[in-house]
Amino acid sequence: MENTYYTAKHQRLARYAKALGHPARVLIIELLSRQSCCYSGDLANDLPIARSTLSQHLSELKDAGLIQGEINPPRIRYCLNRANWEEAAQLFKTLFDSQL
Repeated sequence: MENTYYTAKHQRLARYAKALGHPARVLIIELLSRQSCCYSGDLANDLPIARSTLSQHLSELKDAGLIQGEINPPRIRYCLNRANWEEAAQLFKTLFDSQL
C-alpha cells in the first residue's frame, strides 16, 4: 500500500538529501559549482578517492538528477544540472524555513 502522506516534493527532497549524504558527493557538487563543467579525470585528480569510487559517487549524483554527464569517448564531462540543483536548493530552503 502506498503512503499518501508523502508528496512528490517530499520524495524529491529525500532523493536529493540521500545523494548529498556523503562528504565526497558534497565536495563533487562544490567543485562542479565553481566551473561550468569538468571531466571525470580532472575530478579524480582533485579528490582523495579511487577512480572507481568516484565513478560510484558520480553515478549517485547523476541518478538523483543533480548532475548530468556528456560522453565524449574516452572522457565523460560532468556539469551541475542547474534546474534540479535550483529545485533542490528551494526544497531545502522551504524545509529549513518551515516552523517545525
